[in-house]
Amino acid sequence: MSRLVGINHVALEVDDLEEALEWYGRIFQFELRGRGGRMAFVDMGDQFIALSEGRKQPPDTHRHFGLVVDDKQAARKALEAAGAEILPGRGLDFVDPWGNHVQVVGYGDIQFSKTAEVMRGMGLELPKSEGALAELRQKGLA
Repeated sequence: MSRLVGINHVALEVDDLEEALEWYGRIFQFELRGRGGRMAFVDMGDQFIALSEGRKQPPDTHRHFGLVVDDKQAARKALEAAGAEILPGRGLDFVDPWGNHVQVVGYGDIQFSKTAEVMRGMGLELPKSEGALAELRQKGLA
């Protein structure tokens, strides 16, 4: 059997590609990897998000994905300034204008880890919390 080792990308359906790039650009700092047809690819170091024009399904409720950021509080402020629908709860979840449910988590607080080479290429130096390090140690990954 093949073993899962990570996620290469997530595809989000949006109604209008230009509006989505502008909206997400108000929330997150990112570089556009490229475009093709009705898709745009937003870089996240060694991963990416594919924005795909032509959403057909209703808004997401429980289905969601998590984005990892270097500064969760800065993301919250940008979401508030953009008038985003921030969901109640202890985390930072929001629904974008096209009904995609997104959870924002801070890099330091979770097990997810970029290699030193990827971090250097992104111009980042981000420490892990003791809780995240303990989870990594428990799995033999630290």
